[in-house]
Amino acid sequence: MDLDSGDEGKEIMLNGRPMRSRLLAGFRMFTSLVIALLIPLVVTSFGSAQTEGDQPRGFDSKDLHLLQSVGDVQLAPAGHAVAYSIRKSDRPGRPYTEVWVMDISTGRQVRLGGPEGYASNPRWSPDGREIAYFGRTEGQRGIVVSRADGSNATFLAPVLGTNHPLPSAGEQIAWSPDGNKIAYVSSMPGPESDEMNGDPRIVRRYLYKPTAAEGSTRFNDNRRVHIFVFDRLTNRNFQLTQGNYYEHSIDWSPVRDEILFISNREADPDRVFNYDIFVVQVDTAEVRRLTDTPNAEYQPRWSPDGKSIAYLATRRLLTSSETTMEDTHVWLMNADGANRRELGGNVDNRQRAVEWTPDGQSLCFTVQARGNVHLFCLPAAGGSPNMLVIDRGRVGAWSRSRDGKAAFAFTSTVAPAELFVKQDNQSRMLTSLNTELIGQRTVAEVESFSFASFDGRSIEAFLTKPVILDTINRHPLIVQIHGGPHGQQGAAFNATAQVYASRGWATLMVNYRGSTGYGQELTDAIFKDQNGGEAKDVLAGLDAALERYRWIDSERLGIEGGSYGGQLTNWIITQTDRFQAAIPRSSISNLVSFNYMAYYHDYLAVEFGAYPHQDGVMDLLWERSPIRYVANVRTPTMLVHGENDNDVPIAEAEQFFIALKDVGVEAVMVRYPREGHGIRETAHRVDSLDRSMNWYERYFARSRTSTNSR
Repeated sequence: MDLDSGDEGKEIMLNGRPMRSRLLAGFRMFTSLVIALLIPLVVTSFGSAQTEGDQPRGFDSKDLHLLQSVGDVQLAPAGHAVAYSIRKSDRPGRPYTEVWVMDISTGRQVRLGGPEGYASNPRWSPDGREIAYFGRTEGQRGIVVSRADGSNATFLAPVLGTNHPLPSAGEQIAWSPDGNKIAYVSSMPGPESDEMNGDPRIVRRYLYKPTAAEGSTRFNDNRRVHIFVFDRLTNRNFQLTQGNYYEHSIDWSPVRDEILFISNREADPDRVFNYDIFVVQVDTAEVRRLTDTPNAEYQPRWSPDGKSIAYLATRRLLTSSETTMEDTHVWLMNADGANRRELGGNVDNRQRAVEWTPDGQSLCFTVQARGNVHLFCLPAAGGSPNMLVIDRGRVGAWSRSRDGKAAFAFTSTVAPAELFVKQDNQSRMLTSLNTELIGQRTVAEVESFSFASFDGRSIEAFLTKPVILDTINRHPLIVQIHGGPHGQQGAAFNATAQVYASRGWATLMVNYRGSTGYGQELTDAIFKDQNGGEAKDVLAGLDAALERYRWIDSERLGIEGGSYGGQLTNWIITQTDRFQAAIPRSSISNLVSFNYMAYYHDYLAVEFGAYPHQDGVMDLLWERSPIRYVANVRTPTMLVHGENDNDVPIAEAEQFFIALKDVGVEAVMVRYPREGHGIRETAHRVDSLDRSMNWYERYFARSRTSTNSR
């Protein structure tokens, strides 16, 4: 249950970031980043923060409308240009994306998608003259091809998505080597559609819910995702794969007319999540299976010579379709599926987004490490990694070109993701999306520290300091717990923590046991122990912060978290009353009901080693459910939930809310219409943040009054 944990979003639809002394704390981490990347001019591009009177101005909740970030990044094959997406929030509703193409040498750029700017998933043709993307043109919506400058946009074929979850789905568009054909992923109706559209609706599928209920679509649309090919020479569009499975994560061979893809071909793929790698011949539609393992494979990529395949994989027999305890590592195999071997095993951290270098000698991939996301390259023959980007922050999407350039999105400590390009060990920032806003704000400093938890285990935490730190008058602190549980937090820009900092509050983030980025052993330390050691880690981190930062007010403490972080928030307030207020978001209160009501049903089986009906797991789930101990709660609690959440159904908040009311605890439930797992609409995010601050302030003021009266 990874909610805003800093990993790549889980997208399941096919269509779908001279200085004054008072700025030093906020910008010194950015300065170190820029120096490390050898971009000396970028430091001053952010300018100096504007102030009101003599006071620095931090971020406000309404700044969420103004912040932008770079998402997708695709270098042209020759490296002369880069296509990239920008996530914006300045319109009503959810954030939207624009796709731009920039000439790297001149900085000139154009926007794809015509006047409306509707475009996503840009992918360059092999010769770099054209771009295929999902967009709208000629009054139609689907796959479009245009020149690199956005002109001559031509509609090829409609593309339809699905609300069925496609965990860790990869590429959706792939060009043939000669540029004459384009493969893409779209969906077709499945055999259950008639029954589910009738009155009554007949449910037969184990996985009958979508990831999020949209409007009246409360059930899986039962559409199956397949591979299609558009032949530009004959102007013919045809479906390449058939059946009742979901095929995605495609890659066209550089030397043959065949396409790699991922599919789950278990007897009951709804119940058993097990991706394998397949290849389909374009001319004959013949499908060959390349892997048949009990574990999962993801996102295969051909080597430049077509002789090898790189991919991500796990080793364990049971893998969850929602989140997994085991780190994915980079693997290699021959083109026929033989000689499978793990390449990334010596890098003991979660790996993602694997790509070959243009010469085929190395593989590059992102690595989660101690709250950061780095970019590493490993020789395909084995050896030590080359650390391409290891700065403090988070690498997002990235790509390489034939001339050795690497372009990547990078979230620094002081701003959302910007676009960078690196060549010959020198980097420069190509975008400055937030320059004006950052120049008018003071960015709070984030400091990391490690502490010994209750059992002596070393745990790392990150503390965001108030913008104006007054060590005489103590500051409130908010404990902000990440989701997953197999995710991480770090020093990368966090808008919520920055808004809290401008209010004079510190924020504590603890990478508790179960978190990624610290090796498999720490991730495994949560096995069969949810709401156990990791909750104690959070409280031990709070104690360590109070000892380390004497300016924190122990009488004004708040706690919050989303998804699994919301579950831990619920649990912790049943174990202690030291917090003045709590805000669980998209939270679980009853592990038993959650298991059977979420759209997936294998997550807790991975976390506890068996399904709930086996080996006494049901009793353990109830023993570790916060609602069992609700009579202990004394902390005023504001539950925040999306009404269409099928990942953690809103019934989890509803039952805890009623239980809190029965106990006599001050409680309120904030329900956001149209929202699934996590709050996406910008107006809702602003509202939630404002309500959160008001909730905390109400009880912080009460605590201060109580303290002063003693």
